[in-house]
Amino acid sequence: MKRRALLVLGALLMPTAAHAQKKKPAKKQAVKPAAAKVAAPKAAPKAPPPSPTPSLKEAKIELVAFNASAFPYRGFMPGSTKPFLDARDGKRRGHTTGRGDVYWEETVYSDRRSLLYLPQGFDPARPVMIVLYLHGNGATLERDVIARQGVPRQVAESGQNIALVAPQLAVDAADSSAGNFWRGGHFATYLDEAAERLMRLYGKRLAGRAFNTAPVTIVAYSGGYLPAAYALERGGANHRVHGVLLMDALYGDEDKFAAWFAARRRQAFLLSAYTESTRSENAALEGLLAKRRIRVSRGMPRSLSAGTVAFVATGGLDMHGDFVTRAWQADPLKQALSLIPGYGPVRDKRGV
Repeated sequence: MKRRALLVLGALLMPTAAHAQKKKPAKKQAVKPAAAKVAAPKAAPKAPPPSPTPSLKEAKIELVAFNASAFPYRGFMPGSTKPFLDARDGKRRGHTTGRGDVYWEETVYSDRRSLLYLPQGFDPARPVMIVLYLHGNGATLERDVIARQGVPRQVAESGQNIALVAPQLAVDAADSSAGNFWRGGHFATYLDEAAERLMRLYGKRLAGRAFNTAPVTIVAYSGGYLPAAYALERGGANHRVHGVLLMDALYGDEDKFAAWFAARRRQAFLLSAYTESTRSENAALEGLLAKRRIRVSRGMPRSLSAGTVAFVATGGLDMHGDFVTRAWQADPLKQALSLIPGYGPVRDKRGV
């Protein structure tokens, strides 16, 4: 009995398997020092996306046949039932001028081309001005407008953001006929086509809006006064015309220029520079403007801003032939265009 009691007692005192296994102390996880925050490298600034209408790296010039050209013209003389082409020689048709000269349609009144020019640096994203140049008598686009008068060069050197358009009128003839510009609304149609042609010359369709909405300055030299006068009177686009520059070009129709400016005096300018050959007509225009209580100035103004009317006397008749290049100064067209505010190069404000 004693032995059995001892065995029972020993069993009770023997630890169980669960108690016999010593619990391993839980490992303390070492506290890692906080990682130093390293600033992420700054990304290099992204280059701005290229402009959808970048400025031109070089000038563009082209002679383009227009559908809405000044000639051929098969209508009547304005205010009459006399056909413009009133002379015939077999199958040939011609026009008899006021001097009695006959010019034939095939050689004088059939050139549909217009000169288009965009200077180096032209930028359709900036304010754009269209200059419509109407050449005088006895002229061609290549020989006179481009080479002799240097109109594209003067446009470029003016520093203005200008698109130049110059229709061929009567070819190398002593005739100021306006052709299709005599027709009501034709001037507006011509400007619409010019906008599309300029967009094609520039090379991107996104520039189309700039050309379609650009204000227009009409520059008329000598016999170019007649298409200018009718474009203003019945062309249907006076809301686009913000200036008229007459370069010894007032040989009549003073009432048309006066009526146009009286209606647009708050939005447009008028500058007429002249020699002795058009002195009386300029005096008549001044008188018509005075009757409408429109103040005028004499001499070159500091700025051709809206509301400006200026008359500039420049000398004798001998100056007329080279008026576009040596009127009141060398390259007068260049200077006059540079005086129109709002179309010059964008200046860095830090440099002003």
